[in-house]
Amino acid sequence: MGSGAGGPRETAPGQQLRALFYALPPGESSFRTVEEVPDYVEKSIPFFIAFIGLEFAVSWAQKRKLAGRINDGISSLSLGILSRLPDVLFRSIDLISYIYIWNNYRLFELPWDSPWTWYLTFLGVDLAYYCFHRISHEVNILWAAHQVHHSSEDYNLFTALRQSVLQKYTSWIFNLPMALFIPPSVFAVHLQFNLLYQFWIHTEVVTKLGPLEWILNTPSHHRVHHGRNPYCIDKNYGGTLIIWDRIFGTFEAEDAKVVYGLTHPANSFDPIMLQLRPLAHIWNTFWATPGFCNKLSVIFKGPGWGPGKPRLGLPEEIPVITGKEVPFNPSVPAYLNCYAVIHFAVIMDLYTGLLGSVTMLSQGTILLRIGFIILSLTSFGLLMENRPKADILEIIRCLVFVAVYKFGHLRSQFTSLGYAYEVRHLFLNFSADYPGFFLSS
Repeated sequence: MGSGAGGPRETAPGQQLRALFYALPPGESSFRTVEEVPDYVEKSIPFFIAFIGLEFAVSWAQKRKLAGRINDGISSLSLGILSRLPDVLFRSIDLISYIYIWNNYRLFELPWDSPWTWYLTFLGVDLAYYCFHRISHEVNILWAAHQVHHSSEDYNLFTALRQSVLQKYTSWIFNLPMALFIPPSVFAVHLQFNLLYQFWIHTEVVTKLGPLEWILNTPSHHRVHHGRNPYCIDKNYGGTLIIWDRIFGTFEAEDAKVVYGLTHPANSFDPIMLQLRPLAHIWNTFWATPGFCNKLSVIFKGPGWGPGKPRLGLPEEIPVITGKEVPFNPSVPAYLNCYAVIHFAVIMDLYTGLLGSVTMLSQGTILLRIGFIILSLTSFGLLMENRPKADILEIIRCLVFVAVYKFGHLRSQFTSLGYAYEVRHLFLNFSADYPGFFLSS
């Protein structure tokens, strides 16, 4: 989680794997200081990749079909990268705010090495997540951020990585009561474990888990949460445990086949648009709605609210599911899919390289790399949509790459990237002769 005296403690691969399932007991995951807490999330990246590959293999064996689509998968990964870019520049606001309250306002101090503190924090972090998650669905301005995670019309492990840039700037508030008595090092562990647990439940290849369905949030329960069927709306908010939904009346068991995504699909793979369009909608609705109180309701009531309606809107206005819904899937040539996958892999490498070398880079170089990553993710999204002029933006992106690579502002762990630099020269020459190649059918 940070670097300090002694630095973060290393974790063995077996421990890291168990961390994904919240299966590291107190004796293996209790630390005196925040600086000693491993970055479990970053160390889980190889396991994310391995499980995604396993999910695709199992899905093919079960149904003779892949678990997702290239365009939606690239979109989910792009949103995941985008959500983590602010952490390159700033320390997590969750920890900054928590440590501040702990240092200045704590009432008493529970022992960091007590199993009772560990289990109490487990329950506290999960309850705080339930509260935040529920409010994110019931308050329009918070839903504008959270809806990014629900915008995929596929449901697979890629979807788990589909995150909002803005959500983290409100979620931290719900954890602050624990800072009055729970040490930051214990909180930092459970904050990561709660997030990691929610990765593996984003899948259709796991059906039911027997008696565990009564206590844990499982793939079956979370499929309901991601559904746009009327019976799925605003249900199953739990993170690790499903008991909060059972206690507070928001539980719903999986029944009819779940259709995933938003009730009004976003129909886009552009990561910037997916992040910002809901805010633009709130802005326009705010000014178009008469009356000061109604304007405030646009912001603070549910996304389905309108004048004269209940706080969360009318259930009968939720679009009916016919079973014939077709996901947004623009037709693009096969070679364009290959192109996008290869170039996205390069950007993934640049991103992981940035995470690993951020302390050695100047602020200007960091900002330049972040800017190039955002430009690349946007270009890929527009290419996957088969948008007009997307090929022009991609040519511009390649020109930028050549320039910043030539002057040493981009470096990659790929030893072959030097060859890619030369290939891009050929690509640019080809594009100059055939500017419409990328979007031709």
